[in-house]
Order: sequence, then structure tokens, then C-alpha cells
Amino acid sequence: MGGIKDRVAIIGMGCTRFGELWDKGPDDLAIDACYEAFEDAGVESKDIQAAWFGSVYSGSSGTALARPLKLDDIPITRVENICCTGTEAMRNGAFAVAAGIYDMVLACGVEKLKDHHTGFGALHFPQDWSRVDIAAPPGNFFAKVATRYFHHYGMSIEDGRNILAKIAVKNHRNGAKNPRAHLRREISVEDVLKAPMITYPLGLFDCCGLSDGGAAAIITRPDIAESLKKDYILIKGIGLCSGSERTVIGTDYDFIRLEENTKSSIMAYKEADITDPRKELDLAEVHDCFTIHELILYEDLGFCERGKAKDEVEAGSFTVEGDLPVNSDGGLKCFGHPLGASGLRMTYEVYNQLLERAGERQIKNARTGLIHNLGGVPGANCAVAIFGRKD
Repeated sequence: MGGIKDRVAIIGMGCTRFGELWDKGPDDLAIDACYEAFEDAGVESKDIQAAWFGSVYSGSSGTALARPLKLDDIPITRVENICCTGTEAMRNGAFAVAAGIYDMVLACGVEKLKDHHTGFGALHFPQDWSRVDIAAPPGNFFAKVATRYFHHYGMSIEDGRNILAKIAVKNHRNGAKNPRAHLRREISVEDVLKAPMITYPLGLFDCCGLSDGGAAAIITRPDIAESLKKDYILIKGIGLCSGSERTVIGTDYDFIRLEENTKSSIMAYKEADITDPRKELDLAEVHDCFTIHELILYEDLGFCERGKAKDEVEAGSFTVEGDLPVNSDGGLKCFGHPLGASGLRMTYEVYNQLLERAGERQIKNARTGLIHNLGGVPGANCAVAIFGRKD
């Protein structure tokens, strides 16, 4: 079976500012993100042959994208895969181009969480009354992961919270340099430790915020990108894993890892011919919905050995100055997390880093980057994509 490596190019991207955008509706966010992508790619909306629209709450069909962009009479599919939704839109568009069905497509993700006063719970997912769902809201689940991780590796709660605080401080420092991030201010370890407790041992600054935002990508074949004389990036590998809750309903689950993270990364690494991600990746954008998740992701994604993530945090390995910068744009923690847009926002950061457009956040000699999303724990959906420069 052939992989997607080097068969698909991204030639243009757009991303709105994330935040409490009370003056914007979903249509505005789609227009802003997509028209920035059109301009960046040097194409027009009439050049788009098909589109994929990713949204959890801000649209029920492809019409939600067709209407604001006036994309009449082309196929538009609305996709939703919880927090992987933006990456899912890109994945579907990329596969359609790689299969030779279309020459140029659009992937767009939009979310208006602030329009719903209850955030993620504003709309309810369909209920399967034939089964009993595991009651584990994300915050509660990751709080259990944190306490178990600390215990498993012999850390006190105080020591563990200090490690997590350093991750929050890192991401806020990065996001403060990003004009499109939601929470643009630096914080200290003391700020994190003194913040209100949300779900023990995770405090306010250990949790990402709810944001509005949109992001978009123009996807085509490399030969077309070359004919347009455009600088571009290539998709090197994509992995998607949908869990069945086999870990959390088993008696042997240890709460210090998520199998979906590891398995989806293995899929992507195989396609991209990556055998040592710590050495072969130049940056990573990971799903830091909670600081503890970023910590275990260092291990789940193979960036370091099991149990060594805390040492890497202490050493500054994943800062912008470190050997593998993680969340150089601020991550979910600081940039924000409008579910349908997050995967494409991560891609936007990797795209700009690889094309050396990241300004004061620029990572020197960045050639290969990874994005990662996870949603729906327990029984998670996880997506990993890897990108590289054309040369």
C-alpha cells in the first residue's frame, strides 16, 4: 500500500486571531482564514475543486462553508472528529488530491465556542442508549493521569506540579510573541502554582482555554505547486487512530500513557521514514489541552524515554532554544482551542516555520515538523501529521 509521502503540497494557509471574538461569526472566521490562504497561495476561490469543512459546533453541513465563500456547485463535506477535526479536514483533502481525484482543494476549520455559554457542552453529542458511557470529563481524566504519573515515577504532588508549571510557562512565553494567540502574556511558575484549582492537581494555568477561531489550507499536487512558482511544504506522513476504550475499561491500564498517541505517531513516522523523531524532527505542535498531556506526549510520541520527560523539562529540551521545540506558537494552552480549527492552526505554525516566516519565534534551520491532536478521552481519536520542506 502506497503512502502519502511527498504526493501532496500545501501552497497557502490562513489563520485568524484566536480569542473571545464577539464581533465575529463563523462566516467571518471562514472568510478571514480562507481568503488569507487564497492570497498566500496566489489562487482564487474559483480554482478550488472541492472542500472539506471541519467543525464540531459551528455548522451542520458543507453549506456552512459554501455560503460565506460563495463556493456554489462544488462538493463540500463537513467533517467532525472532536479535537482532531481540523486535521481530519486536511487529511481528507490530502487523500483526495493524492488519489488524483482533484487537483486543488481547500481544508478549513472553524469554531465559535464563545457563542455558547457552556462551551464544549453547548451542544450534545448523540447519545447511544444501548450502552453506558464511561463518565470521565477531560479535566477529570487528565487529573487522574497526573496523580498516577507522579506516583508511578516517585514524584511528590508538589514536584509534579512544578514540572507542569514549567510547561505552562514555556507555552505562555511562546504565545506572548504571537500576535494571533488568545492569551498573550507571560506567566511565572509562581503564577501557575497560586492559580485556582480546577481539578486536583491541575490548576487554572494547567488547562487550555475555550476560544473562537478559524484556519485554512490550500492543498494541491507538488507539480502544480512548482508550476505556480510557489514556495510550499509537503505532507510526509499522516496517522489517525480511533480508540475503542480498550485501555480504560481494562484492569491493567496504568494511566501514564495513551495508546492512541503512540499508535497514530507510529503510522505517521512509518510513512515519513522517521526512525528517531527526537533527532529527525525540528519542531512539534502537540495537543496540550492540559499540561500533563504535553508531559506524557513527550514519551508517547517518542521524544524521550518513558519516565524521563520530567528531566527533559528541567533541561529545557522542548523550549524554542532546545533541541526539539514544542508548541512554538503557544500551543492550545496559550494560542487557544477552537476545536475545529486547532489542527489547521498547528499546521499553520509548522508551515510558517518551515518557510522561515515565523518572525521572532523562528526556529533555526527548521526542515521537518509534526502536529498532533487528541480528543474524546477515554476511547480517544488521535491524529498525527508530519510535514517537510520541498528541498
